[in-house]
Amino acid sequence: MTKQQLTFLDCTLRDGGYYNGWDFDTDLIALYLDAMAAAGVDVVEMGLRTLQNQGFKGPCAYTTDEFLRSLSIPQSLTVGVMVNASELVGEGSLEERLAILFPTTAGDSPVSVVRIACHVHEFDEAAEASGWLRDRGYRVGFNLMQVADRGQDEIEAIARKASLYPIDVLYFADSMGSMSPEQTAVIIGWLRHHWQGELGIHTHDNLRMALQNTLAALGEGVTWVDSTVTGMGRGPGNARTEELAIEIAQLRQQQVSLVPLMRILRNDFRPMQERFGWGTNPFYYLAGKYGIHPTYIQEMLSDSRYDEEDILAAIEHLRVEGGKKFSLHTLDAAKHFYGDGQSGNWNPESRLGNREVLLLGTGPGVLRHKWALENYIRRHEPVVIALNTQAAIASELISLRVACHPVRLLADCHAHSLLPQPLITPWAALPRDVKRALEGKEVLDFGLSVESDVFRFAEVSCTLPTSLVVAYALAITASGKASRVLMAGFDGYGADDPRNREMKDVLDLYQQTAGARELVSVTPTRYELASQSIYGMD
Repeated sequence: MTKQQLTFLDCTLRDGGYYNGWDFDTDLIALYLDAMAAAGVDVVEMGLRTLQNQGFKGPCAYTTDEFLRSLSIPQSLTVGVMVNASELVGEGSLEERLAILFPTTAGDSPVSVVRIACHVHEFDEAAEASGWLRDRGYRVGFNLMQVADRGQDEIEAIARKASLYPIDVLYFADSMGSMSPEQTAVIIGWLRHHWQGELGIHTHDNLRMALQNTLAALGEGVTWVDSTVTGMGRGPGNARTEELAIEIAQLRQQQVSLVPLMRILRNDFRPMQERFGWGTNPFYYLAGKYGIHPTYIQEMLSDSRYDEEDILAAIEHLRVEGGKKFSLHTLDAAKHFYGDGQSGNWNPESRLGNREVLLLGTGPGVLRHKWALENYIRRHEPVVIALNTQAAIASELISLRVACHPVRLLADCHAHSLLPQPLITPWAALPRDVKRALEGKEVLDFGLSVESDVFRFAEVSCTLPTSLVVAYALAITASGKASRVLMAGFDGYGADDPRNREMKDVLDLYQQTAGARELVSVTPTRYELASQSIYGMD
């Protein structure tokens, strides 16, 4: 394959900008451009063109002609930009929007290539932009997103429509990172039934198949391929330029130099990757396998409120409910996987009525003050409820355990089978695999449903603002009419950790709700709770 038959595009500054707000240092951009030229890249997609201006974004979010002219761009590189079709469709004039985005012809602009990122449902309206851009001298590509989820008839239909427009290259993106080389070949075959122009592919690395899928596409006659340095891009990232450059140089039988690329990779992009954390992992792998949009994983990994159990539970929820289109509302529903919930059959008043409860959290305060806590339990005999498998206190002193996270329960099922205490859990609402894993365990079924900004306490169930196990445990003490609740091991998190805010909101709402029990922290805590020392309690 010759250089004339293949177009190698790097889109690091555009796709990588989702991490740093497209605010790349101009010195790095200069080094990057020299590295791309040396590595045999043909087109550099320098960023986006957008009409939106909410919050600060760097120059590569707008990629204006003025900004591009301020750079020293090697002559061997063609400059491209990307536009999201969502900014072109809808009410208003398509031509007026395009005229703002592209105020000059290609002959008077540093930009030669315009790619339009387009969902299938946007294509009919957005495709009209191709004629306007071609008339002004731009080469036009359309990137079809989430094509792997579409059937043969739908893919062939869009290829037929595309053939009616002056589009230079028809791209398809493996948006979910779920494709295999075999599926890549099948989709190319479907597109080829009606599209005879150039084809391109943009791959994601959820399943660690981005490079293999790109090479498979080349083998099937695709002539436009792209990648990013270190795979920099949303979520699991893309095919890596440093690897694809080697493969393309071999295909072209071309001598290239990777030294400048390796230098910026070591000095600039690896430190950025360590900071922002793109690249595949088991969570992205599962998302790719189940066709879940990678932004769900990226959002959860960047939010410390989500631990490993939350992420796995959310993936399972999205697998069942569907997660191909990203939505923060859907993500919230996935975190709080008990929707309407189900009522239980156990009334906690039978065990807690007018009794003092000592609630054992998972913080280090329990172990640190173990002697005083155990001494208090032996003298005063409160009902001791431990969250999950908390084991810092002697087992014989713990009365009950409480857990409500399906993934945590599945992970802890062996431990629960060995622990002697009955387990309070929303049994009726648990998935079948969790129930099977806990078969033979004494379970007290207390129902749970989740509804924003509310606590409600019923005899055999509760409604909570979150599925946090501490909220569930506090509701149990309220429904059980405990005399008061002593809390140990609720140390709190660092000052900037958002889990502090989430916990504060839960505690505040609980204490404002009719029927809530008095809460007293007896070990050190960062939360705004009434506090006494376990060492000074009679």
